[in-house]
Amino acid sequence: MDMYGHEVVEAYRGRELYENPPHLYALADSAYKAMKRRAKDTCIVISGESGAGKTEASKYIMQYIAAITNPSQQAEVESVKNVLLKSNCVLEAFGNAKTNRNDNSSRFGKYMDINFNFNGDPTGGHINNYLLEKSRVIKQQGGERNFHSFYQLLLGGTQEMLASLHLQKDPAAYTYTREGAVSQTSNDDRSSHKAVLSAMKVIGFSPQEVDTVYRVLGTILHLGNVQFESDGESTCVSEERLVDTVAALTNTQPEAMSKALLYRTVATGGGDVIDKGHNVQEASDARDAFAKALYERLFCWIVSRINSVIEVRDYNPALHGKNTVIGVLDIYGFEIFDNNSFEQFCINYCNEKLQQLFIELILRQEQEEYQREGITWQHIEYFNNQIIVDLVEQPHRGIISILDEACLSVGRVTDRLCLDSMDSKLGQHPHYTSRKLCPTEKSMEFNRDFRIRHYAGDVTYSVEGFIDKNRDPLFQDFKRLMYNSSDPVLQEMWPDGQLGISEVTKRPLTAATLFKNSMIALVENLACKEPYYVRCVKPNDVKSPVVFEEARCRHQVEYLGLLENVRVRRAGFAYRQPYDRFLQRYKMTCEYTWPNHLMDTDRAAVESIITQHGFQDDVAYGLTKLFVRTPRTLFTLEQERAALIPILVLFLQKVWRGALARMRCRRMRAIYTIMGAYKRHKVKAHFREVEHRFANVRNMPDYGRSVQWPEPPAVLALFQTNTQLLYRRWWARQIIKNIPPSHMAEVRAKVAALGALQGERPAWGCNRTWERDYLSSAGDSPQYSSSFAKVLKDLKNKDQFSSVLFSSLVRKVNRFNKSSDRAVLLTDIYLYKLEPRKNFKLLKKISLDTVTGLSVTAGSDQMVVLHTVARDDVLLCLQSGALSPNEDRVGELLGTLADHFARVKHKPLQVTVRSTGLQLHMRGKPKSVTVETKIGQPTADFRKSSQGFVLLLPAN
Repeated sequence: MDMYGHEVVEAYRGRELYENPPHLYALADSAYKAMKRRAKDTCIVISGESGAGKTEASKYIMQYIAAITNPSQQAEVESVKNVLLKSNCVLEAFGNAKTNRNDNSSRFGKYMDINFNFNGDPTGGHINNYLLEKSRVIKQQGGERNFHSFYQLLLGGTQEMLASLHLQKDPAAYTYTREGAVSQTSNDDRSSHKAVLSAMKVIGFSPQEVDTVYRVLGTILHLGNVQFESDGESTCVSEERLVDTVAALTNTQPEAMSKALLYRTVATGGGDVIDKGHNVQEASDARDAFAKALYERLFCWIVSRINSVIEVRDYNPALHGKNTVIGVLDIYGFEIFDNNSFEQFCINYCNEKLQQLFIELILRQEQEEYQREGITWQHIEYFNNQIIVDLVEQPHRGIISILDEACLSVGRVTDRLCLDSMDSKLGQHPHYTSRKLCPTEKSMEFNRDFRIRHYAGDVTYSVEGFIDKNRDPLFQDFKRLMYNSSDPVLQEMWPDGQLGISEVTKRPLTAATLFKNSMIALVENLACKEPYYVRCVKPNDVKSPVVFEEARCRHQVEYLGLLENVRVRRAGFAYRQPYDRFLQRYKMTCEYTWPNHLMDTDRAAVESIITQHGFQDDVAYGLTKLFVRTPRTLFTLEQERAALIPILVLFLQKVWRGALARMRCRRMRAIYTIMGAYKRHKVKAHFREVEHRFANVRNMPDYGRSVQWPEPPAVLALFQTNTQLLYRRWWARQIIKNIPPSHMAEVRAKVAALGALQGERPAWGCNRTWERDYLSSAGDSPQYSSSFAKVLKDLKNKDQFSSVLFSSLVRKVNRFNKSSDRAVLLTDIYLYKLEPRKNFKLLKKISLDTVTGLSVTAGSDQMVVLHTVARDDVLLCLQSGALSPNEDRVGELLGTLADHFARVKHKPLQVTVRSTGLQLHMRGKPKSVTVETKIGQPTADFRKSSQGFVLLLPAN
């Protein structure tokens, strides 16, 4: 039957206590809801005898809390939940052991605080551990085992791990685990070892830390096998190899380890330091004390390492909301063994303190509160165990004080003398006795046993070992040895080892006093939280799931005070709350109290809420508090409140959003007003600055060309662009109006060339005067000018063109792919090819209407390609005249033709500028022309190539 599966979790999630049968999940959910609803810290106290199921109950409570939280599956919350759950596995391995009453008995006390954010999701936690039963490391009672961790290592560790630790796969081979090797247990050590390794990895233990943990376990096992012998004068180790192994596992020197086992360093009164040798018994005791301390330090380090992972970091209540806590206390149960020693004494004292807390909060304070508030109440009698608590912890007269006094006494104080002191001081106490005080009680032995009548029954304690266990002696030599280990984790476990022998002067607190102080702090911590109790009842002593011993269960119910608790609960009230807090939570459920009441007192307002809902018979009115008898009444109020909260939230959201919108609107209006005023100021300031800078540009030589424009505001960026365009036009007009009309054609041509070339050809003759008709110029073509003038006149009369745009001598490629000297005449109608050596005989005439574009290179060569519609392009290289042999005429031809196309034909001339070569067609066939330089080349000339032509230029 699955009593704790997923379906059961869902059945109890969010339900009230009375809606489902009693269950651990019901109590856990109730504690969680109380924490979340009222933002109040709660705690769950799990108590009962050893083997009653406290540890399992705590694990199920943790699993339930993990299951109902973090519905949005946030990664960081899931990580915290996993660490909290996995920590149980690790702590059980190192803190639990098999006893005669329980196969998985907690040999330490654990209190875990789980921190939650305002959403109710776990954000971290903290674990406190109490009184690890470290004496179990060196000795166990018959039928019991050492801590689980040793057997899990020996039986579940891999061959490689055991070999690295010099261990055998046999617990019987080691003194400290030999007793438990033959004990039968329900635990599977092999699978548990794998689970522990996996849990340590999830928690965040590094491989080096895990290695150190198991090396410490190996060290303890080997220490138990170290034996000593005496030659009459000194003590030595029987097997030195074991010391070498222990030294290797702890990363210390074998000589230092051997010295710590055989000698004790003592500081004399004069400041000298001497080494005092041990006898065989002292060496064995020191070895056992060292083994116990190693395991205790290891366990405390594991707890602190887990705390370092799950602690809440960077939590700001103002930013993240209130941080609330649920505490879960899983501590050792009441124990009665055949041989009860110092550990059972402390454990049973702890249970007395917790029982006293229960009595204080549930039985005494609750009944006193009813009387204080004027509620009609019949007092219920109960046993108050404060007298037993005082017997143990009372200053100067309690058992712990007597033990401490014995430990602090000068000289050799034995356990028997301590027992005599207790008999003399506590002989009249009704809950204390011994064989000396009661000689007829033969179940106790003289000079050894004393008996305390606990709330759960009489327990006989053997005083043997009380003094040593209370002193908890460990020589400083071992502490310094471990602190000086080269393993940083071991150094961290032994911080007190850094003190020198002469520095250790203050006597530490005894084990019993430390435990008493921790119990007082624990009870104070629990008392400030709202408690929820889980009482575990053990049905039998044979560990059987089908045997129910009624007398045994009845005894547990009686000494736990459950009968009195039931009587108080049945006659009392399940819920109580001050009037102001009750009103604050439920005032929205009544029309007379929402949003604020007008009555004389908060009590009258609360009465109106109760009356409106018809709960008059289920409540009582105290002086300052309202008492509600049944949870159903409170649940009904909570349901109605939960239904109203969304409506109120929407209303508040509406009002607040409206207020925010109005504030934003006023703020935006103010912002726009300020922005408008500022923009106007910036615009006016910009206008004044432009006016100031350009006020005198008419009188400047460059008409303000050198004046820097101020940076405009963003709103005036387009305006400034247009203003600069207007200025440039004005500036151009100022320049142009000073140019004679005869020069305007040249200016237009240069502007056209500038626009067509787009800066791609650096040299295009813009800095010289453009003659245009170079063949008619006697200065440029003295030998051709007169003959050309006659031909020009005849052509003009024949073709009726109105003006000459350009004329020049050229080097041209003919239709036979050969280059020859020719003359080119460009008029407003035709392009003429002439033969200069035959009196400018007309060779070909091309209409300008067939010209589609013009191509030039980006270099300084004079090559030009005129593209035609017929795909029979004209390839030529302009030649300079006699007066200026190096002048560039490409820009002049290009600009003149482009200006003519734009003004006369009203269409742009397609101009192509290439850096590598030109593309053209001849008789419809594609050709390419490249430019090369050649040493010894006298003038520019074309040469045929595989792709078309190459224009060869002189190298210099």
